[in-house]
Amino acid sequence: MSVTGIRKVLAAVFAGLALTLVAATPAAAQADKLKLAVAGDGAEGVTIQATYADGRRLDKLVRLILTATGPDGQQLGPVQLEPAPEGQGFYTTGPLLSAGSWRVKVSAPAPHQSEATATVQAKAQELAPSQSPSPTADRDRESGEGITWWWTVGAAGLVLVAAAMGVGILLGRRRTGTQKD
Repeated sequence: MSVTGIRKVLAAVFAGLALTLVAATPAAAQADKLKLAVAGDGAEGVTIQATYADGRRLDKLVRLILTATGPDGQQLGPVQLEPAPEGQGFYTTGPLLSAGSWRVKVSAPAPHQSEATATVQAKAQELAPSQSPSPTADRDRESGEGITWWWTVGAAGLVLVAAAMGVGILLGRRRTGTQKD
């Protein structure tokens, strides 16, 4: 092979390496970008699912910052979010918002430079209604009728048990009395 042929081959190899490095640089930068999915938790909080932009699960701790604007223009934040124990890349605020429609913005600083905005409808948590006995049970308790009924059933049960024991004792004595030693 001539010197010019070797130079052409080396030039082609170096050009290929240079193109490979240039093409890989945006991919590496893209791998650090995050996709942030922001949603309400059904009450007064916000949940965030963070993944890499290419769909991979987040494999390290990332600092996320939340700011929000409320229904009356009230401002909230910046609030630094901590990872939730529910899963890798999952963040939650807990009760943070008052009832109403909130514009929530979550951002991740460099090197993961990402941002997401969502409208979250916060709802006040409803307390479970207290369990109240039925009106007839209240009336029975006040009048004592319900208690009387239970005393009657209990006394009848004791009478039946005593009668069964008495019959058993009588039958046992008869058998022992007829046997000869």
